[in-house]
Amino acid sequence: MVRAQMNRIKVALAERRRKNKWLAKKLGKDESTISQWCTNSRQPSLSSLYEIADALDIDIRELLHPNKAISK
Repeated sequence: MVRAQMNRIKVALAERRRKNKWLAKKLGKDESTISQWCTNSRQPSLSSLYEIADALDIDIRELLHPNKAISK
């Protein structure tokens, strides 16, 4: 089964040269939870997405794949 790539947490961490372990400590979450979020096997809650964005100092929209193409 192919998993839908809903979030970009793994990419955002890599862009900021941060590891899952760092994010787990920063959010007070288990490392396995962060790993599941990064592999898109589980999705974080909206409040967790806000916490992740705050920890990485980015806009929350950078953590999500767009749901449809944006035409300009």
